Amino acid sequence: MKKKKLRYGVGLNDADYVVKINEITVYENGKRKWKLIWECPFYRRWVNMLSRCYSTNYKQKFPTYEECHVCEEWLTFSNFKAWMETQDWEGKQLDKDILFPGNKIYSPHNCVFVSSRTNLFITDSGASRGDFLIGVSLSVSGRRFIAKCKDSSGRLKHLGMFDTELEAHKAWLAFKLEQAKILAAEQSDPRVAKALIERYENYIIEE
Repeated sequence: MKKKKLRYGVGLNDADYVVKINEITVYENGKRKWKLIWECPFYRRWVNMLSRCYSTNYKQKFPTYEECHVCEEWLTFSNFKAWMETQDWEGKQLDKDILFPGNKIYSPHNCVFVSSRTNLFITDSGASRGDFLIGVSLSVSGRRFIAKCKDSSGRLKHLGMFDTELEAHKAWLAFKLEQAKILAAEQSDPRVAKALIERYENYIIEE
């Protein structure tokens, strides 16, 4: 039997079935191209996880993944698949740090599947928000501070204008916690619901 090539130099695909089906598309100029017809959903998420941790190109595009890695157990596809089959995963994304903010390790203990809406809600875009605290921008006059925040449905809400940056930031936090509780009530996993609320109840205000 031909030895399988490791994905990204670390991941062993030990599946006993075909994980991807491709067909060849022939163009008029004679060039051929592979077209993906089907891909195993377990395999797709496994490969995407490996890519985030071990693809040089991916980490150059998303530097926050520079120190991330996958636990030894999950470097073998069948182990990851066995875990994923026990999860509420359909239509959801694999998340490594909602349960443990700042976590860099993909493992059964740390990871959970969440909706894309939940994932977007906890993303604060800290690296690209500019010179002000999260949720804060300067008014056109340059004299007051504007507070804005996305609600649990992803709609951007204007929370008002404030005399100080800190006041605006506190308004953002209060609204964020309120919306986190709404989103928490929709979760099928109680760990995610608890983590959403605690993320903003325990939030340290940057003063």
